[in-house]
Amino acid sequence: MTASHTHGYDIQRGSRAWRSGVELLSSMRFAIALLTVICIASVIGTVIKQHEPAVNYTNQFGPFWAELFLALKLNAVYSAWWFLLILAFLVISTSLCILRNTPKFLADIRNYKENIREGSLKAFHHKAEGRLSGVPAAEAQRIGQMLATGGWKVKLQERDTPGGKGWMVAAKTGAANKIGYIAAHSAIVLICLGGLFDGDLFVRALTWVGGKTVYSGGGLVSEVKPEHRLPASNPTFRGNLVVSEGTVSSTAILSQSDGVLLQELPFAVELKKFTVDYYPTGMPKLFASDIVIHDLETGAKQDARVEVNHPASYKGVQIYQSSFDDGGSQVKLKALPMNGTAQAFEIEGNIGGASQITNGDQQLTLEYTALRVINVENLSGNERGGIDVRKVDLRQAVTARLGAADKTVTQRALRNVGPSITYKLRDAAGQAHEFHNYMLPVDMGDGAGSVFLLGTRDNTAEPFRYLRVPADEDGSMEGFVQLRAALQDPVRRAQAVRRYVAKAVDPQRPELSDQLAVSAGRALDLFAGAEPVGGKATGGLQAISEFMEAAVPEGERERAAEVLLRILNGTLFELSALARESQGKAPLVEGDATGRFMTQAVLALSDVHLYPAPVSFQLEDFKHVQASVFQVARAPGKNVVYLGCLLLILGIFAMLYIRERRLWVWLAPDDDDGARAMMALSTNRKTLDADREFEHLREKLLTLS
Repeated sequence: MTASHTHGYDIQRGSRAWRSGVELLSSMRFAIALLTVICIASVIGTVIKQHEPAVNYTNQFGPFWAELFLALKLNAVYSAWWFLLILAFLVISTSLCILRNTPKFLADIRNYKENIREGSLKAFHHKAEGRLSGVPAAEAQRIGQMLATGGWKVKLQERDTPGGKGWMVAAKTGAANKIGYIAAHSAIVLICLGGLFDGDLFVRALTWVGGKTVYSGGGLVSEVKPEHRLPASNPTFRGNLVVSEGTVSSTAILSQSDGVLLQELPFAVELKKFTVDYYPTGMPKLFASDIVIHDLETGAKQDARVEVNHPASYKGVQIYQSSFDDGGSQVKLKALPMNGTAQAFEIEGNIGGASQITNGDQQLTLEYTALRVINVENLSGNERGGIDVRKVDLRQAVTARLGAADKTVTQRALRNVGPSITYKLRDAAGQAHEFHNYMLPVDMGDGAGSVFLLGTRDNTAEPFRYLRVPADEDGSMEGFVQLRAALQDPVRRAQAVRRYVAKAVDPQRPELSDQLAVSAGRALDLFAGAEPVGGKATGGLQAISEFMEAAVPEGERERAAEVLLRILNGTLFELSALARESQGKAPLVEGDATGRFMTQAVLALSDVHLYPAPVSFQLEDFKHVQASVFQVARAPGKNVVYLGCLLLILGIFAMLYIRERRLWVWLAPDDDDGARAMMALSTNRKTLDADREFEHLREKLLTLS
């Protein structure tokens, strides 16, 4: 508490261990150590994401560290028992320190220290001596009045000396500096108490004493049992309340490290309308909710509007606009076959719901995860986690065996690319793949034309990997789907080879037809995955690359790759013509648009065998239902924290900008009816201002009158 020592209470009663414990707990060194630990824990809580699913920590840090973090509650630092315990000890330690030192400070503020000895004044850094013409009593009155006029508090003391009556003038100013120490340290206690009040302390007390348990299951909120619900009388809580348009909710969700608790509110919130405004780029600019608050006790209704940074309040509960979500939008999806053999069909559902579908004998669950009407994406490809913008270069793709994964280097470009649907396909064993598909084709701006982006990932800790499917002249995926089906049909592959050979071989050299037909047929079969390479079926450009590594000498591979790719492109073009004829469409006309479509189609066909589902669900239509996410909080410690912040500001300003100074002037009788004066100045900080002030006082007070 003071600069003189950091020891605590030195009690005289009790055992030695008790006296040592009390002294340590009330000492400043112990409080500083606790503050250091809290700062380190706060850094950990900032670096490590809080309240994430356990699998996320396993994926990021590995099983060992994830288990250690969960055991130490580093995934929920600010609500961990050890953090609250340290905070409680800090409150006790700082409070004892304040109780120990406040009486000393108050006594020091009242004390003028007028009993200081004359000899002690000579030991001060700022000291001066002089002679005054008046007698000590008159000079004491004069000096005292001058100091009082300058804002000093003065006390005069008369003393007996061998030469007669002497006078001590004791003055002080800046005593609020010590009040700053008391205010700053009291602020620490108040802020910590406010944090304890508004933290999980009362929630944990209800789980320990009130028989409440954390809920870790799923299902509807109305089906959760009472032992997982906290009463509306809970004095402090902070949770999320999700309300869809046209619905009413009175139960908030409190996230815990191992599940959730449900908090009953003394009122219900009805969402009449949710409004969101966007910037030209599609980013949200403003979102607000028009709500009706229904009092569950009296039935009274109150209209309110909740915006970001403009909360509503009712019965001591603050209602903040946190974010927005989907409120159960209706979606219509069309299943497009990705393996060339599945059948197309349509299905409808609601976001948050699920549907049962079959894949032959396999039962799958289609879970409708999310609908996003606005999607602002970085189409430059130079940002991690953005869309996988891939360079179209067939030769490089084959020789480097990277498929279509080369990224372009362009400037950052944000653009709204329209609605998207996110869903999961879960098998009977519970294993799921997540998909994120855009409703509209996207022009990537790299010369590849418009493509449909089909994203997939195995777990939520990974970014989506996107398959780019070219859009046909009608702006749909039908052209690619028909080409994929034709590629899986051996009869049409053979027809495409014959057509290609007939166009490519000079009629005057028929001996080349059989040789070209064999090469074209093998290239098409390898690309379709119908011919195994090295004992395994692969397909795509990877299969062609592996075949050339096994069958072509290294020095001839580059030239062979060029020839084989030219043949592959030609046969695929003929295969596309056959697929379009089966649909009653005219063949593609050679040109830049056709070239872009076929180039992207080759890349998509090469990667589609890695797609983890037989069908891709495309968003056909939707009826958007908004939901507003509110944060509801009852925070009785808020005012305590505000008071603590005010005291902290005042205390710091007092300590930094108010200098405590004490001045003593000893006046003793002189032989020639004058007075001999000795002056000394004490200040808590040695500064140039103190030097200047002392010189000013010396000239003003010790000048002969």
